[in-house]
Amino acid sequence: MKRYLLDTHTFIWWIEDSPRLSDSVREIIGDSENECWFSLVSAWEMAIKISLERLKLAIPLKRYIPEHSAANNFNVLAIDFRHITKVAHLPFQHRDPFDRLLIAQAMTEKMVILSADPALDGYAIERVW
Repeated sequence: MKRYLLDTHTFIWWIEDSPRLSDSVREIIGDSENECWFSLVSAWEMAIKISLERLKLAIPLKRYIPEHSAANNFNVLAIDFRHITKVAHLPFQHRDPFDRLLIAQAMTEKMVILSADPALDGYAIERVW
């Protein structure tokens, strides 16, 4: 069993059944043998984007995340002090603070990240798309 961390867009695209989601990611998430994780980093990013009116959801965020995480059997990954301190040692190849914390979580928790963002490839993590 492999452990996968969903990038924010991956979570949203899975829920919305977006054609932008790659076939390989669909297969990974759809395989019940895999352990998929949704990070609270993504919840924070979604909240910011909603407040900036750059993201609209069909239901309120306070329901969207718990309901869809439960329905899809996604584990929820909290933000841990180890994740935060790991960010302090990451090179600045990627400037987005949410992605930097997701990278730190993937490294610390030894997870494969499911993301369309090739900028993540500059770090010591495995990215699948």
